[in-house]
Amino acid sequence: MIQTLSKPKDQRLTHSRISWQQFKLLEQGFADSPGIRLFYYRGEVEILAVSQDHETFSRFIGILLAIYFEEKGIEFTPTGSFTQEKEGVASAQADESYSIGKLKKTPDLSIEVVFTSGNLSKLNRYQELGVPEVWFWEDGLFTLHHLREDGYQRIYTSEVLPDLDMDLLTRCVLMTSTVEAMRFFRKTISQFQ
Repeated sequence: MIQTLSKPKDQRLTHSRISWQQFKLLEQGFADSPGIRLFYYRGEVEILAVSQDHETFSRFIGILLAIYFEEKGIEFTPTGSFTQEKEGVASAQADESYSIGKLKKTPDLSIEVVFTSGNLSKLNRYQELGVPEVWFWEDGLFTLHHLREDGYQRIYTSEVLPDLDMDLLTRCVLMTSTVEAMRFFRKTISQFQ
């Protein structure tokens, strides 16, 4: 597993009955606060202070996916944690997000590293925003969800990246050495081209 300095200490605070205007004021108040993420869904605001461990896993997942895209020759735009919004209804900041092919207003894939609860409310936000696929990394596992007409469905193989071996990705994220994980990931995916 990636070596971390401490146990995960993400802090999550939620408030209900908050208007969109109040949310936007809160957002302005936290604009210069690194490591603070704000989310909104139909009157509920979530304020998340992310830990170093959270950022470590998020960035490493992004590095491995960049290797995958390069090895497979897939054009992509990493859009990171940019704010995705539907005014008055939902606002979210994924840990990592990607447009596959051309840059799109709504990313094809959003990834959340979860050290706190709240996956259902997160999926509701992403559904409102129309994100086709959402992955959660929690407790050493990925859970994948693809948007259907009636909401998100749990899937076991990515539909956005159907050739990606999720077991391999998981194994590499959990390896102790990031360098060895990157080498092993690249070598393994390049063998199956």
